Amino acid sequence: MDFNPPDKTVELAGNVGGYKGKLGANQLFLRGIMGGAYIAMGAGLCTICSTGVSQYLGLGIAKLIGAAVFPVGLILIILTGMELVTGDMMLLPVAISQKKASYFQLLKVWFWVYFGNLIGSLIYVAVMVYGPLRSFNTTTGEWAVNSFGQTAIKIAEAKVLPYMAGGALGWLSCLVKGIGCNWLVNLAVMGSLSATSVFGKFLMIWFPIMAFVASGFEHSVANMYFIPAGMMLGANVSFSGWWLWNELPATIGNIIGAVIFVSMVYHYAYGKKI
Repeated sequence: MDFNPPDKTVELAGNVGGYKGKLGANQLFLRGIMGGAYIAMGAGLCTICSTGVSQYLGLGIAKLIGAAVFPVGLILIILTGMELVTGDMMLLPVAISQKKASYFQLLKVWFWVYFGNLIGSLIYVAVMVYGPLRSFNTTTGEWAVNSFGQTAIKIAEAKVLPYMAGGALGWLSCLVKGIGCNWLVNLAVMGSLSATSVFGKFLMIWFPIMAFVASGFEHSVANMYFIPAGMMLGANVSFSGWWLWNELPATIGNIIGAVIFVSMVYHYAYGKKI
């Protein structure tokens, strides 16, 4: 058999969550920094590869191309053992359901990994903003935002300004997109546990992650790259706008998507057999 059946996969998810719960804050924070940077790598690649595509092939194809390269982040995280808080939003509740972790451990993991993901994302923001998203203009003798940087600005503004304009319904829209995002992200995590080969893990991660990005859902950690990268290049987005109109509702939605639609469903369906 080249894959684990669902009941075995849920058991493995509980084991992974239990292991993470026992890690110290320093390990969680360090691995979280790397995880945030890896997601930012996928987000940065998505920005570069989708630039200019829509005007020739249409918006849908542009989204598909960007989505096709974004999964590199989660693939790197899972295959190299780093931490992503959106995955931990599912794994720790599964471990608690199997009595392999405590609520205190859940809060510890979520806090330190979220903080680490933020720091790692911002580090990679600096790499991109002072690297590929700017070019030297030989005519003016100055560094200027290039076409890739302009795409980054548009992405940041699109992830904040429409929600602000929509008021309460805009905020709710971001939250709902956060639910859809982490439903798919954690199906990718579950799928990676089901697969027993590197190639199988690659496929099980790639398809769900591509689906969430192409669908336009909101991932709290990816947005720790997308929005500040645009802000640093001149996007019309404030710090409060970033957090109040995207990061907060996206994070809440990510928690709901992970806990209710994946952790609780799979524990009820298969966890009771353990």
